Amino acid sequence: MTSLLHADGLTFRVRERALVEAASLAVEPGELIVIVGPNGAGKTTLLKLLTGEIRPDGGVARLDGVDIHAMPAWSLAARRAVMAQAARLAFPFTLAEVVRLGIDSVGRLLPPARRRAIVEEALAAADVGALAGRLYQTLSGGEQQRAQFARALAQLEAGRTTSQRQVLFLDEPVASLDLNHQLALMQAAAREAARGAAVIAVLHDLNLAATFAHRLVVMSSARLVADGPPRSVLTRALVSGIFKVDLPLSEPPSSGAPYILPQNYAPGRVGAAPGIAASGR
Repeated sequence: MTSLLHADGLTFRVRERALVEAASLAVEPGELIVIVGPNGAGKTTLLKLLTGEIRPDGGVARLDGVDIHAMPAWSLAARRAVMAQAARLAFPFTLAEVVRLGIDSVGRLLPPARRRAIVEEALAAADVGALAGRLYQTLSGGEQQRAQFARALAQLEAGRTTSQRQVLFLDEPVASLDLNHQLALMQAAAREAARGAAVIAVLHDLNLAATFAHRLVVMSSARLVADGPPRSVLTRALVSGIFKVDLPLSEPPSSGAPYILPQNYAPGRVGAAPGIAASGR
């Protein structure tokens, strides 16, 4: 069967500068993929190419074998939901109304009771039920993020009436969240993957990425430079070479996932060269 989402040689340039260069990626149902990399590596641009928000200068992204730019808007809305880095609203919507926006197109034919149930389930999953009546503009940055996550979940659930092969895109979804809600959001994303959706998230927290990702995709200077299970991808050499810090990695026996301890940070080692000799991972 064709991969759920397949990118082949995606390239995007602004003037002469490549923001994404020849990126190829195959995504299967049930995968939780986390894209990591330094600022300016091209992560958000790649996500926009994969969602169809922007058109590539080269290459193609296909959803179940169909160019995403050839798909009708209603079909694409049922097949993929996107939580962007930031979302601004010019109108005084309540949080619940923002979540309902996620089903206005794909769920318009659902019975009213089912529509209400989807919204309530999404509010609960994002832990914003108690804020449902608040105006969106009065919410904190973290609360707005959770509202947008609930909207994306509602859209996916409504879209399941059309297709079970779906993708959830999350661009820095935990950036403004406290530790409790960071974990809760990623757990909710993992549940979506367990239900069969593909989840593609951009994260900066390498420990959070290693904890939840089935695959880590590493970007640097507009290119994909690594792709695989966190245990094989997240090495001391990669962290030193890509992120320019030399920090040792450890593996707790309970999970086997690598983690990085900033407590071991030594100021004199900032900017260590990619080829630095290091013991351990």
